[in-house]
Amino acid sequence: MSENNVVTACCLIIGNEVLSGRTKDANLGWLAERLTDMGIRMAEARVIPDVEDVIIDAVNEAREKYTYVFTTGGIGPTHDDITSFCVAKAFGVKIHRDPEAKALLESFIRPERVNEARLKMADVPVGSILIENPVSKAPGFQMENVYVMAGVPSIMRAMFDGLAQGLVGGKKMNSIAVASYLPEGAIAAPLSAIQDQYSNVEIGSYPFFRDGHFGCTLISRGTDMDELEIVAENVRQMIRDLDGEPIDEDMITPADAGTSKDY
Repeated sequence: MSENNVVTACCLIIGNEVLSGRTKDANLGWLAERLTDMGIRMAEARVIPDVEDVIIDAVNEAREKYTYVFTTGGIGPTHDDITSFCVAKAFGVKIHRDPEAKALLESFIRPERVNEARLKMADVPVGSILIENPVSKAPGFQMENVYVMAGVPSIMRAMFDGLAQGLVGGKKMNSIAVASYLPEGAIAAPLSAIQDQYSNVEIGSYPFFRDGHFGCTLISRGTDMDELEIVAENVRQMIRDLDGEPIDEDMITPADAGTSKDY
């Protein structure tokens, strides 16, 4: 797909607990939907462990490749919360105890409960900009195009709501979905031909099982609505040519595909 005027993002979900299955990630879908609404395309997401070299390499690779990088998890008070330290190493700077972050924590935590572990949450890379945390005060931070946020969904969402006004989006990705009860094997070749003809539109096929029948929903995504309508009509005609019946779905965002709508 053409990358002209496309603003991209990557989400790094950091935490052994997510990889083990003990914690179910609830951040990616929400973040992707918010970014899509802003004209920012979630181009990649990774779930990575609490391992220093892995985090550093992932941050450095993503920040060079994408417009924005968002990390979730690993900025708490325990020994395995190493995200802040790793981001500092990725940028080649030292980590320090930010006076403003320390004051925020001390204003929220009862004096008798203030300890070194909790104050660790005020340790951020030198040169970073704090991201406000209206829920529990322990801030996230921004280093250039990297935004480091908490893993707890309510806190992550509050942090993002605060930083969102500083993000600049591009052309918004729109989508048109056309379903049919034709199997994917029947539409694979002609659908590929349509994709080859319209390189600026991304076409995805999502199989489903509904009412005892298999089928698939074909979702066309792009920034040019006129071209998108042409592609969708080509998809409908392809289905008719294969003796199927095209079923127009509501327009959906990429984040909806294959989830609650059972596409």
